[in-house]
Amino acid sequence: MSTFKGKVAAVTGAGSGIGRALALGLARRGARLALSDVDEAGLAETARVARTLAAEVDAARLDVSDGDAVKAYATAVAARFGNVHQIYNNAGIAFSRSVIDSTFEDYERVLAVNLRGVIHGTLAFLPHLIASGDGHVVNISSLNGFMAQGQMSHYCTAKFAVRGFTESLRIEMLAGALPVRVTVVHPGGVKTNIASAALARARASGLAVTAEDEARERMYNEKLLKLSPDLAAETILAGVARDQARVLVGNDARAVDLLVRAFPVAYQRAAIALGRRLTAAARGGR
Repeated sequence: MSTFKGKVAAVTGAGSGIGRALALGLARRGARLALSDVDEAGLAETARVARTLAAEVDAARLDVSDGDAVKAYATAVAARFGNVHQIYNNAGIAFSRSVIDSTFEDYERVLAVNLRGVIHGTLAFLPHLIASGDGHVVNISSLNGFMAQGQMSHYCTAKFAVRGFTESLRIEMLAGALPVRVTVVHPGGVKTNIASAALARARASGLAVTAEDEARERMYNEKLLKLSPDLAAETILAGVARDQARVLVGNDARAVDLLVRAFPVAYQRAAIALGRRLTAAARGGR
């Protein structure tokens, strides 16, 4: 069983959403925190609140897509705290386009954060976790790490890969009798700013944003992203404490997991129907 009190826990993407909720949940459990994000304002607010909970906090801007920067950061965290016990590779972005309308750069943009960011964090922190004698890697995948959806091949590709990478790592740690537990997390619809941030990022990058894109963002925020980040974080930390290999977050994730297991091919038709309903709802503004 993993414990938290006095442990050094690093959390990427800690400036908002699940990352912030994880940081504060860890603070309440007595962990010492190394928090990072590209959003310096959001990160500063998370650090401020964590300190009001009496947590020892180190906060640093970090772009997880930069492997050298992540490696240097892990070294700095270990030097600052003397040990690192847990890494929560949480940072992620969203993007929506059909495959035929996408460019290679679209895929690179998403994979750089959602997949390579997880790999960078794991590789950089793993030696320190092993050295601690009581390590834990927690990688955040998604409901879309086992269920594909149209218009989301970039995100699904990354999240499916995070699942495979993490499960392979767990097998290696178990086979080698190494002192590192490994957990992959599959959240469903958590109420974060990921949909709005994706649209803002598209605009900032000069990509065309359509009225349908804007309607889809509203629909996701109003109808799909419902579970509170705090409840999601509590579910994740409870799973980590129990050394669960796989943590499903939310009733939607659990239901979809059952659907995909029962109908691994037929579910794709259900995904088409869902996509059509979501598009119709977005166009109708409902």
